[in-house]
Amino acid sequence: MKQTDIDIDFADRERILKLIDCVPAMQIKDNEVRKHNSGVYVTAIPYDPINDCASIDYKSAEERGYFKLDFLNVNVYKLIKDKEHYQKMLEQEPPWERLKEKEFVEKIIHISNHYELIKNMEVNSVPRMAMFLAVIRPGKRHLLGQKWGKIADDIWSIPDDESYYFKKSHSVSYAVLVALHMNLINEKESLST
Repeated sequence: MKQTDIDIDFADRERILKLIDCVPAMQIKDNEVRKHNSGVYVTAIPYDPINDCASIDYKSAEERGYFKLDFLNVNVYKLIKDKEHYQKMLEQEPPWERLKEKEFVEKIIHISNHYELIKNMEVNSVPRMAMFLAVIRPGKRHLLGQKWGKIADDIWSIPDDESYYFKKSHSVSYAVLVALHMNLINEKESLST
């Protein structure tokens, strides 16, 4: 049974992991047991003391009803000075026109390698950025080059072929992070000139 997928972003996930009682999730990759890159359990789960993680692979654990949280490192948050600065950067309209500048795009989280695609797509809002982030996933690449109306009609449907796609909830939250990062980069560049 597939459960809700919860990702929580941190500037430094290690700081929170020291504060809470949790067990790292386990995954099997290339027939080797290893800790999951970001997943932890904050509820009781069988523990493997040799590998210092859960003794059940995270996929099997989910099928058994265990609930994994993904604690993710997002270095963008290290650029935030305080709560007021964060709020100001979120409320500010991003410099969408700068997405035509290769050097600017190459600095932005999640889109740094996609300048050739984004430069012609007229991304000028968080909803369009969310759709762009979904379009660059394999399951929705067929929408590249389409008009925004066509993209909007199909972007959030689940692909029939089980190819990787981006859930709307993830895409929108990533788009907000991209907009935040755009503002932070723009602010930093403005202060240095």
